[in-house]
Amino acid sequence: MLRVPFDELESALKQALLGLGFADARAQLCARLFAEVTCDGVYTHGLARFPRFVATIKLGVVKPEASPSLVSAFGAIERWDGNLGPGNLNGYSSMQRAIQLAKTNGIGAVFLANTNHWMRGGTYGWQAADQGLFAMCWTNTLPNVPAWGAVAPTVGNNPFVMAVPRPGGENLVIDMAMSQYSYGTLSAYTKRDQPLPFPGGFDAEGRLTTDAAAISATERALPIGLWKGSGMSMALDLFGAMLSGGLSAYQIPRDSLRESGLSQAFLAIDPKGLGVDQMNATADAMVANLHAAEPVEAGKTVRYPGEQTLKVRRENMELGVPVDEELWKQLLAQAY
Repeated sequence: MLRVPFDELESALKQALLGLGFADARAQLCARLFAEVTCDGVYTHGLARFPRFVATIKLGVVKPEASPSLVSAFGAIERWDGNLGPGNLNGYSSMQRAIQLAKTNGIGAVFLANTNHWMRGGTYGWQAADQGLFAMCWTNTLPNVPAWGAVAPTVGNNPFVMAVPRPGGENLVIDMAMSQYSYGTLSAYTKRDQPLPFPGGFDAEGRLTTDAAAISATERALPIGLWKGSGMSMALDLFGAMLSGGLSAYQIPRDSLRESGLSQAFLAIDPKGLGVDQMNATADAMVANLHAAEPVEAGKTVRYPGEQTLKVRRENMELGVPVDEELWKQLLAQAY
């Protein structure tokens, strides 16, 4: 796979976005967010997803210049309308507002309706943790996972993120869908023609399978924890939809290019004044204990969520960001 310097990737993305009607500052931030996701090794939601993002703009699903607007507020809780703006810009803005509220009140919550796919959810966990705050955020999606006991997709895979700040940016960030494998991951395994490490859903005959293409075809992805993941998906959906005043998963169009009107939640907690040094000592001790655990595979180290991301990020910043050569050519043609 081709490697390109981070700055070159970011610049090409920005130029492409300018051509789509983005103002300079918004194009810069949107490009940086896409480039960072790719650099962090979440390849399914970085450059690989950019063509689909462009398609949604051309279809009018995503409004390049639309920004969130405040609907109502109650103390440290606010409700915003995303106005169908770019999902990653709306997500970044919403988490930043939650951070501002937390710095004033100790905790801040922003509930966002009428928005679009936020790309990598972990982005907003890193955003808060890099500023020293704890965070949680989640989104609903189009129905793409069967509720437990159902055949047809009735709930979303509703990604959920938690972030714990640590000194030096060595943050713990977990970003997980409510399906055993996200559809982006299924797509990646299909492209590589590799079986999944564990069963991820059901094939056309209703059998559990490690065949990613078969699962994508049936849209019968397996919820994490079986019925527990199914229930968690419903709870996240209602928390987001009810508190934002937005749509529930069942109301979102079942078309990946027209998936829009999503409901999202962004929570931030500022630990200032609560004994941060003690918290850091607790996290350091937990990580040390984890690293001392005997691994299943000799020579490996048991990692905390986010640790591999930091390793991949450092490697890709030094060696260049891996990109699909054909996608890179398409981006350059669009940008220049």
